[in-house]
Amino acid sequence: EGNSSRLLYQEYSDVALNKAIQSQKRVDSLAEDFELSSPSSPRLRRKVLSSQDSYLQRLSVSSNASLWQDIPMIRGSRMLLNMSRDDQKLQEAKFELIMSEASYLRSLNVAVDHFQRSSELQALLTNQERKWLFSRLQEVRDVSASFLFELEEKFEENMFNFNVCDVALRHAPAFRKVYLPYVTNQTYQEQIFQKLVTRNAKFQQVLEKLESATVCQRLSLKSFLILPFQRITRLKLLLQNILKRTPPESDEEVQATQAYDALEKLIKDCNENVQRMKSTEELIYLRQKIDFECKIFPLVSQSRRLVKCGELMTLDYNTLSPKWKVTTRPIYLHLFNDCLLLSRPREGGRFVVFDHAAFSDVRGEKCEMKLHGANKNLFRLFLLKNNQGKRVEFLFRTETHSEKLRWISALAPPRGEPDLLENPGETAQALQAWVGGLA
Repeated sequence: EGNSSRLLYQEYSDVALNKAIQSQKRVDSLAEDFELSSPSSPRLRRKVLSSQDSYLQRLSVSSNASLWQDIPMIRGSRMLLNMSRDDQKLQEAKFELIMSEASYLRSLNVAVDHFQRSSELQALLTNQERKWLFSRLQEVRDVSASFLFELEEKFEENMFNFNVCDVALRHAPAFRKVYLPYVTNQTYQEQIFQKLVTRNAKFQQVLEKLESATVCQRLSLKSFLILPFQRITRLKLLLQNILKRTPPESDEEVQATQAYDALEKLIKDCNENVQRMKSTEELIYLRQKIDFECKIFPLVSQSRRLVKCGELMTLDYNTLSPKWKVTTRPIYLHLFNDCLLLSRPREGGRFVVFDHAAFSDVRGEKCEMKLHGANKNLFRLFLLKNNQGKRVEFLFRTETHSEKLRWISALAPPRGEPDLLENPGETAQALQAWVGGLA
């Protein structure tokens, strides 16, 4: 429950992606001059390697062309007129990927050269803070520069029929190498950024000065830091658009499919890594708030995640009392994907764990019988084997019927596994006898 709200990484909607693209375009025109003036710019390094700039590089300075057909050498050409409408759309989709990568790289240059390499900012950060705040941003920039270099070469070879999916496929391992750790580090990046902004007045002053520079176009450092986060999702969508327009059963379709699948897997792994880190942080935080009065349980594990938690009322009855007296007491449940903790809540958000069991030994079951008064919305919890190897049963009450159903669903065994409850009829008979005694 609540997993979606805890996910730090998610696939952006088309609307959000378009906003991100527009934000990137805002810095493009002015970032161009900044990029050319930076001695560490990958684009400048390419000028050293090549005696002649690529056509796209000259185009980005001398023309406002945003579409493939807007390029002067292509607009109105005989080859363009001889191409089918579908082929034109395919080339436009490929060109969009190249131009968006160029835009992305120019923004990365601002992030690295203007922010990360700022001497004023560097002086205020420890080595660990620099590592967490900027992560592998330099490596992300280098991979983008290499990717764009090959894309431009492909375009220069044949502007009317160029391929980009084979280049994306070759760079897929490099994408994975830099984007997976960068996105995974988002948790620490956000935490350290918030800490610096709220606790370091000097950092805030320097940051405001840097962000006010013309090259930033009123975009914040945080906007630049999240660019890689957005780019891999955008790149997957661009490849998907190309794939839809690629002729079936062609070599290019195979390459487009493989490149798309690689990006999709990368995004999935990023999601899982971020969720795993978030879950581990929750466990570390929880471990500081709990004490064990039963057998100590090693709580922190990278494979463990919190599924559901909450305080419930358990109903106890005294069979020795002539009137079968019912008492209630609060018990807090922490249900993980592999175990369940039962605790007594204490002041200050602390817990004392008195019992725990493996998830495979936990079962929840509806209780159809209704009691008078506030004792409604009941369900039974079975620990087939608790921390002492004993079978234990609880009768819980929830505030609402829907909450009862959510707990029963969360406690249900995975599909395909048999229900291991032993003699459920005996339990039902015993509960029926208890209800009869209360009447």
